[in-house]
Amino acid sequence: MSLNRPYADVGELPEILPLFPLSGAILLPRGELPLNVFEPRYLAMVDDSIAGARLIGMIQPMLGDDASAERTQLYDIGCAGRLTRFAETGDGRYLITLTGVSRFRVLDELEVQTPYRQCRVIYDEFSEDLLTGAGAAAVDRESMVSMLRNFAECSKLEVDWASIDAAPTETLVNALAMMCPFGANDKQALVEAIDLKTRAETLVALAKLDLAQRNVGRTQWH
Repeated sequence: MSLNRPYADVGELPEILPLFPLSGAILLPRGELPLNVFEPRYLAMVDDSIAGARLIGMIQPMLGDDASAERTQLYDIGCAGRLTRFAETGDGRYLITLTGVSRFRVLDELEVQTPYRQCRVIYDEFSEDLLTGAGAAAVDRESMVSMLRNFAECSKLEVDWASIDAAPTETLVNALAMMCPFGANDKQALVEAIDLKTRAETLVALAKLDLAQRNVGRTQWH
């Protein structure tokens, strides 16, 4: 998705980000993450983001326990997303979409008066996240799609393969990384992959491991 406010350099991104800790939900550059926001602290965060830089940091809690995420330890790396869609539901919720801009590394958490958490972050090591399609040429797209078709079939995932086949490689890799039903640690490995090629290879490795474990389970039962 193209942004009305593109960022040419990581120096344009804010040093302080509001954080949305959510286990199992990751955001990647130019990916789109729809969210149903209902907790008062995150409703306040959306209000403040709309009035400010419109950027929210998606990050996973280390323990995978959102219910106690107020002071749960967080992973060091997340992804900043720009609030690109917003709707009120009439029953106190917001339906929003974040579009991924760049990954960040947490430097330290701030003591704040807001009900939501805020951290000081740095983007420098992820500057290529701002370049559309960076690293796409190095991805073995054919083998990745082949493996993930098998994985989707076994996992009974509904995938629009026509759209997948037509999508640019970067869009394909990041969308599949965001939607595949892996655990929080595996999802974090996809966030932290140094480049698109590594992320695609990690996706394939995780899918192979998942399929192998299922086959072992079936063998044990027979």
